[in-house]
This record gives sequence, structure tokens and C-alpha cells, in this order.
Amino acid sequence: MTAIEQTEAARPRGTRLPRRARRNQLLGAAQEVFVAQGYHAAAMDDIAERAGVSKPVLYQHFPGKLDLYLALLDQHCESLIQSVRTALASTTDNKQRVRATMDAYFAYVEDDGGAFRLVFESDLTNEPAVRERVDKVTNDCAEAICEVIAEDTGLSRAESMLLASGLGGLAQVVARSWLHSDRSVPRDQAVQLLASLAWRGIAGFPLHGTEHH
Repeated sequence: MTAIEQTEAARPRGTRLPRRARRNQLLGAAQEVFVAQGYHAAAMDDIAERAGVSKPVLYQHFPGKLDLYLALLDQHCESLIQSVRTALASTTDNKQRVRATMDAYFAYVEDDGGAFRLVFESDLTNEPAVRERVDKVTNDCAEAICEVIAEDTGLSRAESMLLASGLGGLAQVVARSWLHSDRSVPRDQAVQLLASLAWRGIAGFPLHGTEHH
């Protein structure tokens, strides 16, 4: 169950919930408000009302709006990192690995909750704690891709990291562009187009110890 689904399930005012369930409910409500309004326009009053709780209950779990925002970022940054790692581990066929990784980014931006907007389209990137988390998710995804490239090609870590950053950046930017174009190209087709483009590039680096891919 997603955070937003948990919010819907737990919204009736006055219901006593276990601490973890209440926290998840509040995060779900906060996500809805932050995605719809942005950080600066969102108010703790809005989030409490959306969750169906009093402000004191909200403040029991999160001392301030930034704490709430950072908790959401931590949750959704980790989600993307795990999705990329899962995609890379899903097959030993590198062509299919590229496709699976591209698809992980498309799935991330297509999620109905719009969490990717908090990570990649935040109006708070001038806040050091937010910038740190956004940089970390980008770097951690690149690190995961880098490990595979370095192992399979024999390129240095620095070279592999450069290629990995390019692949991750390509996937993230194109996935967001696809979403903002109202998904005019079906997702499977869009993923295949991007995977073909990425594979034509990365396949130019032979497998380590071989002359051919």
C-alpha cells in the first residue's frame, strides 16, 4: 500500500492509530499537499486538514514543515535507488539491463503520487539538506550503474562513473519529458526507444577480455 493509499484508508478524524501507521498517514497527506502546491505554498494547516488530524498531532511526529519534507525525500529517494538496483540485478543480459534501468525511471515518474516532483522538480533545492538528498539519489543511482559498467568493460572507476552518470541523467530527463508531454508515446514504446539509444552508445565499449559484445 502506498503512502497516499494509507492516507485514504486512515483519514477519518479521531481514529487512534499505531505510531508507524499515523506517521505513514501523515506522510501520505503531506505528499499530496507538497506535490499539488509546492513546498513554499504548502502549510502545516493544509497537511493536518488533509490527514484529518489536529495540528498538535502533526507536530508530535514532525517538528516542522522542513522535517516533514525531508522525511518524504528520504523515502522517495531510496525508492528510486532500490528500483535501479533491482533493474540492474534482474538479468545478466546487458541489453536487457539497459532497458530495465530505463524503465525503472519511467515507472518512477509515472507513479500516481507524483513523488518524483519532490525529488527532481522541488522548489526548495536552495535548501542545503534538500540539495544533499537530491545529489545523493543521483549519485547513488550512478554508482549502481557504474559498478556494472566497470565490471563488464574493465574501464576505470572514473570512466565508468562518467558513463553511468550519463545514462542515469538521460533516463531521468527523458522520463520526465515523456510525462510532461502527456505520454503521447506509449510507455513501452518510449522505454524501448530510449533503451535503443542508450544501448547503441554503451555497447560501443566491449566486454572486458573480449573483442565483441
